[in-house]
Amino acid sequence: MEENKGVQQTSYKQILSNGNLGEKAAFVVMGAGNLANKQIIKGLLFLISEIGFLVWFFMRGINNLRGLVTLGTNQQGWVFDETLGINVQVTGDNSMLLLIYGIATIIALIIFILLYKTNLKSTKQLYYLRSHDLAIPTFMQDVRSLLDERFHLTLMSIPMVGVIVFTVLPLMYMISLAFTSYDHNHLPPKSLFDWVGLANFGNVLSGRISGTFFPLLGWTLIWALCATATSFFFGVLLALLINSKGIKGKKVFRTLFVLTMAVPQFISLLIMQNMLHASGPINAFLQELQLINAPIPFLTNGLMAKISVIVVNMWIGIPVSMLVTTGIIMNLPEDQIEAARMDGANKLQVFRYITFPQILFVMAPSLIQQFIGNINNFNVIYLLTGGGPLNSDFYNAGETDLLVTWLYKLTVEVADYNIASVIGIITFVLSAVFSLFAYTRSGSYKKEGAL
Repeated sequence: MEENKGVQQTSYKQILSNGNLGEKAAFVVMGAGNLANKQIIKGLLFLISEIGFLVWFFMRGINNLRGLVTLGTNQQGWVFDETLGINVQVTGDNSMLLLIYGIATIIALIIFILLYKTNLKSTKQLYYLRSHDLAIPTFMQDVRSLLDERFHLTLMSIPMVGVIVFTVLPLMYMISLAFTSYDHNHLPPKSLFDWVGLANFGNVLSGRISGTFFPLLGWTLIWALCATATSFFFGVLLALLINSKGIKGKKVFRTLFVLTMAVPQFISLLIMQNMLHASGPINAFLQELQLINAPIPFLTNGLMAKISVIVVNMWIGIPVSMLVTTGIIMNLPEDQIEAARMDGANKLQVFRYITFPQILFVMAPSLIQQFIGNINNFNVIYLLTGGGPLNSDFYNAGETDLLVTWLYKLTVEVADYNIASVIGIITFVLSAVFSLFAYTRSGSYKKEGAL
C-alpha cells in the first residue's frame, strides 16, 4: 500500500530531473526504463510494440487517416486505353473500406497511447523502487502477479479484444454512417460517398423523411406502452386467479400457460399470421357460421392490424408476467394481508393497497426493460404483418412498422444506410434517456433493499 502511494506521488518531472538515462529516454523510447533497470523481456516487449506501431503508422496509418477525411477521391469508371484501343474499367477508391480502415486506425492509435501511458507508469514505479533501494521485480514475478493479484486483468484481456473488434469498431462505423451520404445513390465501390454533417438528422427530423419518422415514432411508443401494459396487467390478473384459494390444479394451469413459452416465438407468430389471414381458419369459421359476409382484414387494415399485433403479443407476454407475479405473490407477507382483513378490508382493497404496490415495486425494473424491449420488438411486427399494410405517404414503410422494422427495411431493401443509422441513433438515445429517467424515479431504485 505504501509503495503504491509513493509511486503515485512521484512526478514525471522528478524522473526527468533525477532519473537515469534509460528512465529519461522512456519518454521517447518505450521500454528504455525497463531495459536500464534490467527488465530485459518487458523492455523489449514495449520497444517492439513501439517500433511495430510506428512502422505500420507511417506506412499505412497516415494514409488511412487521410482516407477517413476524404472518403475517397478517385471514383470507379471507364478510361480509354490508347494501347488497347478500348475503354477499360479503372478501380477507384472504396469509401466504405476507407471509413472502416480510418476508424480502425483511430482505435489502434488510442490503444498505443494507453500502452505508452503504461510504459510511463512502469518507468515511474522503477524510478521509485530504485531511488528507495527496493527490489525490482523480475519478468517472472510480473507474470506471477498477472496470474495472482492482477488475475482479473489477465482474464479481461481476451474479452476486451473481442469487444473492440466485434462491438466498438462496428458501432463506431454504424454511427459514422449517419454523417455521410451513404445511400442507394452512393453505393461503393461503384460510387463514392462523402461527409454531410448533420444533414441526415435534419432530413429525418424536419425534411422529407419526417413525414414517415414521426408517425412511426408515435406508433412505436403506443405499441410499446400497450404491449407492456396488457402483458403486465393480464399477467397479474391471471396469476391472482390461479393462486386464489379454492382453485384446484394450480400446477396444471401454470404448466399449460408456460407451454406457450416453450414453443419458439417465431413459430407461434407464423401460426397466428396464418390464422388471421383473409382466407385463414378464423375468417373461414366465422363465414361458415354466417357471422360475417366478408373476411375481416385483421392484417390488411391499418387500425385492425395494429389491434391484432397488440392482442397476439399478449399471447407471448402474459405467461412471463404471470410467472414473475406468481413468485411475488407466493412470497408476500401473510401477516400484512391478515391484519388488513381483520381491519375490515375486502379483497379489492387488499389488492389495491398491499398486493399490487408490492408487485409493482418488485417488477418496476422489469417493466422498464419490457417497454424498451417492445420499442425494439422486431419479431412480432415483422413476422405478423411485415410492417404492412403499405402507406403511400410513408417512405418505404407501412402502417404497423416500428422504427426498428423500418430501419431494417431501409438497410436491406432500400440501402439507405445513412438514414437507417440516424434512426438507430435516435432510437438508442430515446431508449437510454427513458430508461435512466424511469428507473431512477422508480420505488425499486429509491428504496433499494427495502424488500
